[in-house]
Amino acid sequence: MVTAGDASGMPARAADAPAGTDADAIDPVDAAQPDEVIREPEDVAPDTTDGEGGEARRVDAEGRTEPLAGGAEKPSPKAALIYNPIKVDAAALRAMVQRLSAKAGWSEPLFYETTVDDLGDDVARQALKAGADAVLVAGGDGTVRAVAEAMSESGVPLTIVPSGTGNLLARNLLLPLTDPEAMVRATFDGDTLAVDVGFAAIRREDGESEERAFVVMGGMGLDAAMIANTNGTLKRRVGWIAYVDGAARSLAGAKAFRVVYQVPGRRLHSARVQSVLVANCGSLPAGLELIPDASVSDGDLDVAIFQPKNTLGWLLVWRRVAWDNSFLRRFRAGRRVLSLRTKDNSVLYARGKGLDLATTPAQPVQLDGDEFGEAVRMRCRVVEGGLLTVVPKGHDTSSL
Repeated sequence: MVTAGDASGMPARAADAPAGTDADAIDPVDAAQPDEVIREPEDVAPDTTDGEGGEARRVDAEGRTEPLAGGAEKPSPKAALIYNPIKVDAAALRAMVQRLSAKAGWSEPLFYETTVDDLGDDVARQALKAGADAVLVAGGDGTVRAVAEAMSESGVPLTIVPSGTGNLLARNLLLPLTDPEAMVRATFDGDTLAVDVGFAAIRREDGESEERAFVVMGGMGLDAAMIANTNGTLKRRVGWIAYVDGAARSLAGAKAFRVVYQVPGRRLHSARVQSVLVANCGSLPAGLELIPDASVSDGDLDVAIFQPKNTLGWLLVWRRVAWDNSFLRRFRAGRRVLSLRTKDNSVLYARGKGLDLATTPAQPVQLDGDEFGEAVRMRCRVVEGGLLTVVPKGHDTSSL
């Protein structure tokens, strides 16, 4: 075989030509014919280093051998369970996750407990760093909020195993609230739904600020004071009904406060209010619809401005939430009644990509039922489809 010519245009010497032989004298046809030499396998130089053998192996950039995880080139997926040990039967839940994980052919799951100092966001980041392919969370609304904050935009699906007091996100997703095994099983064979995540940048009177997530709703004013005044022991005993006690304590000394607020793209407003809610979801326990048109996956946040001026105003607020939104709106005749009724301004609604809210003096703030102190400003934004949630196979999400 003759190689290509060099840069001068002259043909190069044939690679196999004996020393001192003119390359032009070699017949290419004859050179291509097989010779009569029979080669044995040991005559062929090996393509491995002397002394090495066995199966193929994985190496790093420098060629050093790297161990294979689990003895396979592609290890099995693994799940991570984050749970509040106060809210769940930890041993039973861990055993359930282990059993269903093994049944699905997944690796041994990882387990993380929340603490007073870590509500779930830090351990969620640890789980993601450890390579978890799915994360399960079991605890109250605060635990779900903290884990969702860390997992926002991670692309890793989150399974909510209902437990604790409110289960508000689970309720709004219409998940089974009394069948934890159904949700654990869905981790391995269920569907996924991308839901929005809200973020609130909170600024204190001293200028310090922090940004935290919420997946249900955040608020400033009376709703936050109500949560702060709710007896913790009573809440553990009777659940969300304990908030009625907190509301009674808060209403006694409730005073309206001046706020300036603006939804992006809308004009600036000023009003005296009792509370401002920014919601990603609209449903509360006991079938109450605080914001009936709120959707967890529409890319918007819903705003409710509560501004009753007196006792009658509070009655109108209660009628709006407990009767109009939660009952009449379910029926065609009820919706006709609402269309004919004279509107009141005890509750005002708005919708948009966020809310910029400022007040002085500072007012209490809550996010998904967790207290976040007092603030003079709260700027909310939405991350559309920021959290990938797990739902049971075939779960109807058309109304979400």
